[in-house]
Amino acid sequence: MTNLKVLKSDFIKALSAHYEKDEILNFYSWLAEDVLKLRTHELLLNDEVDLDADKLSKFHLATERLQHQEPIQHILGYTEFFGLKIKVDSNVLIPRPETEELVQWVLDDCSAQNPALSLIDLGTGSGCIPIALAHHLPEATIKAIDVSKKALSLAAINSEENNVDIELIEDDLLNMEQVPEVDVIISNPPYVKHDEKDTMRANVLDNEPHVALFVYDDDPLIFYRKIANLAIQQENTPVVYVEVSQYLANETRELFLEAGFKNVQLRKDFRGNDRMLKAY
Repeated sequence: MTNLKVLKSDFIKALSAHYEKDEILNFYSWLAEDVLKLRTHELLLNDEVDLDADKLSKFHLATERLQHQEPIQHILGYTEFFGLKIKVDSNVLIPRPETEELVQWVLDDCSAQNPALSLIDLGTGSGCIPIALAHHLPEATIKAIDVSKKALSLAAINSEENNVDIELIEDDLLNMEQVPEVDVIISNPPYVKHDEKDTMRANVLDNEPHVALFVYDDDPLIFYRKIANLAIQQENTPVVYVEVSQYLANETRELFLEAGFKNVQLRKDFRGNDRMLKAY
């Protein structure tokens, strides 16, 4: 029999060539909780406990998948976003911490003003953004759009499992002539150019949908330009919140000002980078 102490040591050795130690320890905690059904404090108190063959087999299979740079979230089949369990797969982007900060900005503003607002998420993917908003703004009317049928199917599952009501719409943002009249538009659109592939980690390039990562015609602002134009043409211009590239934050701000927005604010993420924008 293998105990936890030996398992942890072998796990670190197996992945040390691929990941930093802090990341490996996080992976170990996630897999231990999911596969072994042990919480972090239980791992500390039970490192001598023996493991049965079935659990060991699942753990070793997960280790092999991590060695092949497969995201831990795909191995588990879910991630946590804003305290909610969100299913993810290769058809959607894995939610990032920066996107949680964008959602928090919206919630801070909407909760203080009118929690019964109408909101729309453009390019929803797994549905993590509108689901988090619906969870914390139960009086709000929330819609979400995506071009991918598979992404929308997953978003529907996530919506149901998190017991929230959002309207999911299949449409191509770049070909839309208008969006539904709403109070708030929120989006985390693609903004990575194809020539930046060499700077990205293999586990992202090989496992996450390129349609949600990379821009068309290598114009990194194409989606922001479309969102700004769709928003400004509405009779009652909605407030727009978007996640932005830290390298193009000022250019994105200028784009919204040129489109006709009078107030455009940038906000830094927890790493100190300009990664969020609000236009109104």
